[in-house]
Amino acid sequence: MTRNAATGTVMAHAAAAAELPVELDLALVPVVAFRPETPSEEFRTLRTRLEQLQATRVIQTVLVASAATGEGKSFTARNLALAEAQLAENPTLLCDFDLRGPTLHSVFQIDRSPGISDYLLGKVDLHEALRRIGDSNLFVMPAGGAVINPLELLHLKEVHRLIDRLRSAFRWILLDSPALRVASDANLLAALADGTLLVTRMGVTTMDSMTRAIESLGQESILGIVANGTDKR
Repeated sequence: MTRNAATGTVMAHAAAAAELPVELDLALVPVVAFRPETPSEEFRTLRTRLEQLQATRVIQTVLVASAATGEGKSFTARNLALAEAQLAENPTLLCDFDLRGPTLHSVFQIDRSPGISDYLLGKVDLHEALRRIGDSNLFVMPAGGAVINPLELLHLKEVHRLIDRLRSAFRWILLDSPALRVASDANLLAALADGTLLVTRMGVTTMDSMTRAIESLGQESILGIVANGTDKR
């Protein structure tokens, strides 16, 4: 092998190593003193069904989406995350990818920034963009500082690298997103996830909007449909 060829091989290996995701140390994640509510039986049932699906296919990153606002998408995402985090040795991450109208930071009484946008723009390290909720298995990644064009941010290669790093640290990763009618962000996120939960609300979601949402996301990516607002009797 010539000297130039050897040098080229070393550089290629160095470049490949640089592309490998750096392991996330959860011990460095800031802890916030917050006691979340206990999720209802419905969400524990949903957790069980996802665990059953996970036994038949790769499901680790799940997008929680809805056709329109007001259908309970963020409510579903956070309660499912709480249900998953109740299990032992089940580190769960809830990400607020609704960069246009984030709400999860308010629910968990944490600062919106630093978060997703700050990390993607290179302003903070990954562990600084996360929060651990008390001593539980639940971690939250808030939206971060406001950005002018969230869709452009989601097109960055760093988003793919972010998901890869998170996969190595968490058993479940739940992505909250804007409603499909609001923006096409959810379509981009669906490509990064292993599947999508489509959230609807009885008496609000129309059959037409649900059909359009399924067509937009791709029927093969739908893990299930969650109906909020049903009568428990």
